[in-house]
Amino acid sequence: KIIYTTNAIESLHSQVRKTIRNKGHFPSDDAATKLIYLALRQIEAKWKRPPKEWHAAKSQLAIQFGERFTLED
Repeated sequence: KIIYTTNAIESLHSQVRKTIRNKGHFPSDDAATKLIYLALRQIEAKWKRPPKEWHAAKSQLAIQFGERFTLED
């Protein structure tokens, strides 16, 4: 297993939920999407290093999902 834990995913989910909970209601789906996008950008800026074995995981994801997944570094 290359991706072996859900701790990082659970942490990300928790931070996004906190952002949404603090905002409350949204006038449209587009507004909610934009807020989630901005929250993810803010969370990503705090990351110091890539996950363990990320390069191997990216290769496997590219094989599995083809054009929907790009191998940008």
